[in-house]
Amino acid sequence: MRKLTKSPRFIRHVCALLFSTVVFSPGLRAQNGRDGLDDLKNQAPRVFIDCRRCDKDYIRTEITFVNFVRDKEECDIHVLITDQRTGADGREYTMTFMGRNEYSHIEHTLVYISQKTDTRDETRLGMVNTLRKGLFPYMVENPLMEHFSLNFYSDIEPTAVEDPWDFWVFSLSLRGSMEEEASQSESSFRGNISINRITPEWKLRLGFSGEVETDRFVVDDEEIKSSSDEKNFTGIIVKSLGKNWSVGGWFEANSSAYDNRRLELIFAPAVEFNVYPYSESTRRQLRFLYRLGYISVKYREETIYDKIYEDLLGQSFSATLEVKEPWGNVTTSLEGSHFFHDFSKNRVQLWGHISFRIFKGLSMNLHGRFERIRDQLSLAKGEASLDEILLQRKELATDYEYSISTGLSYTFGSVFSNVVNPRFGR
Repeated sequence: MRKLTKSPRFIRHVCALLFSTVVFSPGLRAQNGRDGLDDLKNQAPRVFIDCRRCDKDYIRTEITFVNFVRDKEECDIHVLITDQRTGADGREYTMTFMGRNEYSHIEHTLVYISQKTDTRDETRLGMVNTLRKGLFPYMVENPLMEHFSLNFYSDIEPTAVEDPWDFWVFSLSLRGSMEEEASQSESSFRGNISINRITPEWKLRLGFSGEVETDRFVVDDEEIKSSSDEKNFTGIIVKSLGKNWSVGGWFEANSSAYDNRRLELIFAPAVEFNVYPYSESTRRQLRFLYRLGYISVKYREETIYDKIYEDLLGQSFSATLEVKEPWGNVTTSLEGSHFFHDFSKNRVQLWGHISFRIFKGLSMNLHGRFERIRDQLSLAKGEASLDEILLQRKELATDYEYSISTGLSYTFGSVFSNVVNPRFGR
């Protein structure tokens, strides 16, 4: 599945050939008697691949008719590749080609979709074929154009997709681990089941996960054992309402020793508005989500509020911004929630991630999260034991939680990155 947008007229004519395979043939030099292909390569466009999920070594090996550079300030063509998960658990890669310098008038977008059943090699091959087609319009007026050939495949008649599974996708995963030494041991088991059906109009996700963990320690000839378990079922259904609106709801069933919840049931209808059309979601989103939730919970131990079970009604509102641009990307979210029976039982959460280039070669990453916590209704009565505290087996009272991390990276030297040498690994 491919699409092309924002192209000048001559690019649209060129891209009409995209059913063909673009082949760069250095061997043509001998056929037409032209020497100096290496000199022509110096005139090839400089390309910067801006991608987090790409095999860049494979791209440089397979696409040899351009010069790859490692800094966007040195490029003639900036290729921004963003991705998101599809309903079939594959990935949709959106490739935005942005020309600079003499190619500034050329900008277009192609999409490549991989399937969950594709191997990594099939995925990277599909991405490279799409990259070749996206780079081809930039080569039309380049001297290297004489060294290209085109293989045309006949058109395929448009047909509707006949899916015997009706877009249902099932996934099952199991994981177990065990580690032991003379004075301690640890074992854990985790299982996950997911059922999804995603179409342009509807989104349905069902998932169950469970985990059991056991630890054993020997201290002064005394054996200490500790265990925890957690189970979760989540269901979400969403109906598309035009380009910017969605409506749906959540259903959850939870059980957690850490949170002192024997059984918690949550039902929460919701509505969401995206300032930008959902079709632009790989590049930018500004979503506002409102949820009204009913909660019925039975606790394992009596809480500090003298409750064994209770029914609650609450609401939450969140604003989420996601932007991916050539200069970097920003993701941040602010959410507030409270219970209706006592407005003082509330929570505010703010988190964000920023990655941007300060100037040529210098990049900065910043990640932070802060929560103001006033809604710990499930706290069990009594003091937590030392092993429960150290092993994090029981939730402790707190009124805030935060984390922050940052980093800088600086690269200098040769800007070219055409060469791949896999010897001795990386």
